[in-house]
Amino acid sequence: MGKCQLCGRDAGLFRNRHKECNEKHEAGCKRLVALVRQAAVSPTDYSTFSHQLKEVATSSYINTDLMNNLIITGWEEAVAASLDKDVLSSETEHALMEFRNAFALSQEQLDHHGAYSRVAKAAIIRDILEGKLPQRIQIEGTLPFNLQKGETLIWLFTSVKYYEQRSRTHYVGGSHGFSVRVAKGLYYRVGGFRGDPVATSQAVHIDTGYLGVTNRHLYFAGAAKAFRIRYDKVVSFMPYTDGIGVQRDAMTAKPQAFVTEDGWFTYNLITNLAQRAAA
Repeated sequence: MGKCQLCGRDAGLFRNRHKECNEKHEAGCKRLVALVRQAAVSPTDYSTFSHQLKEVATSSYINTDLMNNLIITGWEEAVAASLDKDVLSSETEHALMEFRNAFALSQEQLDHHGAYSRVAKAAIIRDILEGKLPQRIQIEGTLPFNLQKGETLIWLFTSVKYYEQRSRTHYVGGSHGFSVRVAKGLYYRVGGFRGDPVATSQAVHIDTGYLGVTNRHLYFAGAAKAFRIRYDKVVSFMPYTDGIGVQRDAMTAKPQAFVTEDGWFTYNLITNLAQRAAA
C-alpha cells in the first residue's frame, strides 16, 4: 500500500496522494499566493497575516519550503499587477519593501525572475519624471570608466552587446567574359566587367561590455572599445524591444545600438535623462 505524500495515511495501490488531499493542497497554494499578492501592496498587520498564512499552510499540507516559495510567487505577482497598471507609485514601492522586510526576503530570492529589478527600474523612472536624480544603485569594486566631476551613475547594464551600422559594397551582374589572342603573350578580354555596385547596410557586432547611464552621458566599456556619448550630441534615440539605438550629431557618425535585453527601461531611462540634461 502506498502512503499519501500529503496526509501520510494509506493512499491505496499505485497511488501516492488522495484525490481530496491533492485538491485541498492545490486550493491552499492558490489561496496563499492570492493573500500575499494583496497584502504585499497594502498596509498589513504582519503578525496577524503571518498567522493566517500558517493556518492556510497547515490545513493544505504545505510545508515550510513550499510556503516560502509561494510567498515569493505572490510578491512577484503583486509587482507584475502593479506595473501593468501605471508607473509604480511611491506608496506601492514602500508597501512592497515593507513586506520584503517583514518576511526577511533577500534581494536574490525576489530577483530570481527579475521582479526586484523591475521594481528598482520602475522607481528610477518615477524619480526622473518627478524631477529627482535617482541614487538607488550601489557598485561594488571599480567602475570601468571615469565619471566627470558632479556626475551621478544612474544605472549600469552588464553584458551589453554593442553594434555599429556598417556599409558594404558588392557587385551584381558581373562577368569574366572571354579572351581573344591578338599577339604572342598578349590577350584582349572581351566583355569583362565587375557589374553594378550595390551598397548594403548592416549592424555589425563590435564588442560586449558595460553600458553606464549617468545624468550627463552614456559610457560604454568593452574589451576592445570604450567611449562616452554626451546627451546633447545625440540627434535621435531609436527604441528597440531589447535595447536602444543612438545617432550622434556628426557627419561621419555611424548609427550605434546597445542590446541590454530591456528595451522599455533602457529607452525611457536614457531619453528622460537626456531631456533632463537639456533643461
